[in-house]
Amino acid sequence: MTVTDGPSLTAEITDILVTNCGLDPDVAARAPAASLEELGMDSLALLELSAVVADRWQVNIPEQATQLSIPAVADLVARRADPPGHTENSIVIAAPLELVWSVTNDVAGWPDLFTEYARAEILDRDGDTIRFRLTMHPDENGVAWSWVSERTADPASRQVRARRVETGPFEYMRIRWTYTEEPDGVRMTWVQDFAMKPTAPVDNAGMTERINTNSAVQLAVIKERVERLAGYPASTPLTSVASTGTSRTGADDE
Repeated sequence: MTVTDGPSLTAEITDILVTNCGLDPDVAARAPAASLEELGMDSLALLELSAVVADRWQVNIPEQATQLSIPAVADLVARRADPPGHTENSIVIAAPLELVWSVTNDVAGWPDLFTEYARAEILDRDGDTIRFRLTMHPDENGVAWSWVSERTADPASRQVRARRVETGPFEYMRIRWTYTEEPDGVRMTWVQDFAMKPTAPVDNAGMTERINTNSAVQLAVIKERVERLAGYPASTPLTSVASTGTSRTGADDE
């Protein structure tokens, strides 16, 4: 299902109202901010609009939509046709919980743990909350994406909550990490909730696909590196045992 941009979708909604509901196009053009009710659209017109929108975009329009302008209806359709993104990915790491927790929460060491980050700079610490800047390796166009995030670790519950402070193309990005002991090791799970800005080059569905793909890659890399580290003395730095050459993908995990 593809949803066009704001002005184009407004034009499509207007065309539906003119063609199917008897809206006078001249009246609509003279009063772009008027509500559907003010434009003379009654409950029967709304039912017809709802039927076309449901068929075309699989979106339901509420009865209160008569109080909305045509651009507002278009915005409602766009948002419901592209719901917020949600992903959940996990992997079991065959290593002690304390090791998995300490290595994966050492943000300064993430460039040696993930394949996608070139730098991780700690900007501020306040108890178990840190603010930091991540910089990725340059992409195919030579652009090194960078942003500030914040995360709070709770050692008691073995959970971490994080969010992007500099959101970039996201309206918001929130991430929850959980660690659960299982017979074969520690299950580390990433749950991500986000929404893309209308100006972003990819929509929520597209970013969901990217994150799911990239998370599988990064989780596998982390599993390999932490399990290898578990077989070395505690003083051995991760850089000395981390494998190299694993390719990265273009989505972000924090």
